[in-house]
Amino acid sequence: METVCRLFIIITMELILEPFQYAFMVRALLAGLVVGTVAPLLGQFMVVRRYSLFPDTLSHVALFGIAVALSLGVQPVLGALITSIMAALLMERLRGKKIHSLQGDTTLALFLSGSLAAAVVIMGLARGVRIDMSSLLFGSITTIGVHELWWIGGIGAVVLALVSWGYSYLFAVSFDEDNARVQGIPVRLVNGLLMMGVALVVSVAIRAVGALLIGALMVIPVLTASMLQKSFKATMGMAILYAWMAIISGLFISYYLGVASGGAIVLVSLAIYIAVLLTHRV
Repeated sequence: METVCRLFIIITMELILEPFQYAFMVRALLAGLVVGTVAPLLGQFMVVRRYSLFPDTLSHVALFGIAVALSLGVQPVLGALITSIMAALLMERLRGKKIHSLQGDTTLALFLSGSLAAAVVIMGLARGVRIDMSSLLFGSITTIGVHELWWIGGIGAVVLALVSWGYSYLFAVSFDEDNARVQGIPVRLVNGLLMMGVALVVSVAIRAVGALLIGALMVIPVLTASMLQKSFKATMGMAILYAWMAIISGLFISYYLGVASGGAIVLVSLAIYIAVLLTHRV
């Protein structure tokens, strides 16, 4: 019996360690942990604001930016960053204007559909440019290079610094803008910085989980954690833990089954949500 247990442990350890003998899997793990930290970190503020579709909208705008960058021969990440930041600030500006025809999710729907349509047209017109649509839409974290890893790490550090510095402001504005304004908090500036932070995360996370799935990684771990935790900070910490679990598990599934990493990560995240939902109700 002892021999069987020892053999089981050895085989299990080999299965766990084997993928990380390859440099591309190590890069994928590092990138995934960074994205898994900052995505739910900002996603929680989006959920509290009932703005959960905002990351999805920005991911489609970033897709448009990538299409433009590739057609011009520019670094795709730069295209995604520029367009998503501009769109984020513009959407926040329109939200503040309180235009009757642009209330609720109307603005998000316009930007989402418009940017996706523009991206498709530009990709169709980009003659002689090879565009991996599957990687853009569904992610390919295992193909992240060293240069891209530095981008992800740098932007992750910026977002962490932003949240650490302005946590109390972000918290106050997310729950009650009017009260925050009375307290003298620069609401417009705080909102703008938050939207820029989300734009930064979306721009680099597209390579990890894809334009169609990034919103899920920012929202599902937060929804899962909110069922178990009462305080805002505890929910944030638990959401990051769930995101890490989903990313690590998704990487193993992608490696051993040869499926898209982005889809595997989101499916694991959804499975964790369903498991917690069922056990919590019981």
